[in-house]
Amino acid sequence: MPVGIEFGIDNPLLSAVSGLLFDPSCYLFPVFFGQRFKNPIPFYFYFVLPTMAATTTVTVPHMGGIKVGYRLSSPSGSIDKTKPTVVLINSMCTTVSLFDDQFSNEELTSAVNLLAIEPLGHGSTFALKRENFTYWDTAEMALQVMDALGVEKAFALGTSQGGWMVVRMALLAPERILGLLPLGTSMDSESAYSRTQGSWDPAAVLTPFLEKWSVSESTPDFVVDQQWRGMVTGLGFGAAPKPELLAFWDETLKQVYVGDEGRKKVRMALTNLLERDGLLLRLRHIRCPVYWLQGEQDPVFGVKLPAEHIKLFTSSPEATLTLVPGGGHFLNATSPREVQEALLRMVSKYSA
Repeated sequence: MPVGIEFGIDNPLLSAVSGLLFDPSCYLFPVFFGQRFKNPIPFYFYFVLPTMAATTTVTVPHMGGIKVGYRLSSPSGSIDKTKPTVVLINSMCTTVSLFDDQFSNEELTSAVNLLAIEPLGHGSTFALKRENFTYWDTAEMALQVMDALGVEKAFALGTSQGGWMVVRMALLAPERILGLLPLGTSMDSESAYSRTQGSWDPAAVLTPFLEKWSVSESTPDFVVDQQWRGMVTGLGFGAAPKPELLAFWDETLKQVYVGDEGRKKVRMALTNLLERDGLLLRLRHIRCPVYWLQGEQDPVFGVKLPAEHIKLFTSSPEATLTLVPGGGHFLNATSPREVQEALLRMVSKYSA
């Protein structure tokens, strides 16, 4: 994360730093000020943060209209038809910024178009007319984003809940999804059996949040709970994430889930997580290759369930599970190199 420093009002650095104020890809805010040299000259420290949620949107017709936040790797802002496209769907309560490592990787962006899409209940995405939705709605929405941007076929990578969504995309439109890369996920509902295989038990921990966020009165002063923010980063980024990473995502959640609309968004996102339907009996209908990566240190779904579920992709031409040493739950962030290698391997082998 770059740092800008401004020394006094007339310092030449001011213009460079101030220019970032008008850069839509950054947020600029002071984190320390008031110290003085013996001159005295005031100085200020700034952290320049990449955009937290998507800054580009497109409206698609599903559910009576959805404004969808997305991020595209092409500098032109449009799909490069000479390259295959990879749709990326982020994990619970994150945004397209979860894929910063992928978007900043020149080897990857030179080989493929990266199209990150924020699910319903996340980032800059919101339904224009309806409040309730499911993961199937996000899958249909993502396919319509592909339509709107001129993407006929794509590979699809999803982290955690994104894994459930990209598999649903392949079930809804098998002719359009060339390959799947589920990361740090499970194909089951939050079932009692899953817990016997090392999966977490979210209901006991998360239901109190759902109840608190389900009030009928308006909540204009709502900001998503600090405990919730800490849980997202603590479960997602492993044992020792950098302080600036934690600060970035703490601020992101506060910006996305604020006010009455923010409360409704996070409430429905959590409802979807707790009440999702399992896909175990549907996996036999997936006909594209599946490269599943799971972190050996995943605290949410562990490694036993993926080992069972990968065997259910019986119609896939290739279905493999790779356990990533040291990998956490948000695997594309904790193990970007392994994810990049798997993605490029799939694209090289299965591009149409």
